[in-house]
Amino acid sequence: MGIIDRLNLDDPRLLESLTGKVEQAKALLNSIATDYAPAALANSLSAEDMVLTDLIHIIDVPIEIFSLDTGRLPAETYELMAETETRYGRKLTFYYPRHDLVESYTREHGINAFYESVELRKGCCFVRKVEPLQRALAGKKAWITGMRAQQSATRDGLPVQQFDEAHGLEKFNPLADWSEREVWAYIRQNRVPYNALHDRFYPSIGCAPCTRAITPGEDVRAGRWWWENPATKECGLHVKDALGGVSAKANLREVEVKA
Repeated sequence: MGIIDRLNLDDPRLLESLTGKVEQAKALLNSIATDYAPAALANSLSAEDMVLTDLIHIIDVPIEIFSLDTGRLPAETYELMAETETRYGRKLTFYYPRHDLVESYTREHGINAFYESVELRKGCCFVRKVEPLQRALAGKKAWITGMRAQQSATRDGLPVQQFDEAHGLEKFNPLADWSEREVWAYIRQNRVPYNALHDRFYPSIGCAPCTRAITPGEDVRAGRWWWENPATKECGLHVKDALGGVSAKANLREVEVKA
């Protein structure tokens, strides 16, 4: 039984709420494409990002869609990348880690050092995600994400729009107020492709070594970096600093990553 079969997605109130939120998201994406060009969606191949990919395709606006290939993604994620390109008739733009940073990190700390401490895990995330994201966003005026406020404690109060000081651009979260059921109702209604791991109790999917299935009742992000405290469960792409801003940079000095 897949996730769509397990959730009750026939509630009339759910479908009515979804209709309104879809129209709001379309209007926002149109506005971003008009007022903040060039803009890009960072598609991590999550269910939320697949919803946004579908919406961008439907309204046919010039918003780039890119993905970060960390080199350690599950096979199912690569399969979805290929399916997405076929379904929408467009190539995703892929960004990869710099080989020199990966080699330096693994030589200094080991291939699976991210299990040893939060600092080393964040260092790995910096090399494989944050630094490639910096290149992907260079020259952009807007960054679109599929983040939702309900996903975790670190995303509580997530706004639809905020200024990202680290990258010097506007950051938009069109699905900030969407519920998990609304996301999956949209996917079912529009036959949007999604990661096969979702049907195996993986609600949040990242790199293969850092992602596991969850059990009923666990938080949706409990399977990400499950050995850490929930307060640290961000990779550095969306971490809020003490002033409420967003930092996209890890402290490389702490993990001694040498370029």
